[in-house]
Amino acid sequence: MVLEAIRYTSDHLQILNQLKLPHASEYDDISSSRDAWHAIKEMRTRGAPAIAIVAALALAVELTTLSTGHELSEIAEEVQAFIFEKLDYLVTSRPTAVNLADAARKLKRVVEKAGVVSGATGESVKRAYVEAAEQMLVDDVSDNQAIGKHGAEWILKHAESGEDVQVSVLTHCNTG
Repeated sequence: MVLEAIRYTSDHLQILNQLKLPHASEYDDISSSRDAWHAIKEMRTRGAPAIAIVAALALAVELTTLSTGHELSEIAEEVQAFIFEKLDYLVTSRPTAVNLADAARKLKRVVEKAGVVSGATGESVKRAYVEAAEQMLVDDVSDNQAIGKHGAEWILKHAESGEDVQVSVLTHCNTG
């Protein structure tokens, strides 16, 4: 069994409430930038990469919900301004979180590029944002799996050295 810190589909985001660990594994629904801001501020989600991804995906879910409800502007510049405003807001939830600010900068660049494409619409800007946010999750899961794989190989190599050695493992932040 793998305990997921982030559960995501295009219209739904849940985070493992890390304040409940290790006594309970409870997931909180995150459906907007506001929800993510509070989850980050209250430290219900932790770890630099996870904080950034929760912020990015919360806005993706919010944008998808607005689009599905026909509440998203058709004008590329308006959607771009909305995304910028929300990313700036999300960064205030943990101003010292380097990954969060970095993710916001990267996502703003994606949105800027999508907004200047000939024929850009609110929907095309939204789609570019959502795809970039989703890719951040894919990349983070891949990174975490690589960290775990390399760490496990190192531990097994050293634990099987023939010496009577006790092995302890402490993970901190980046392992998601």
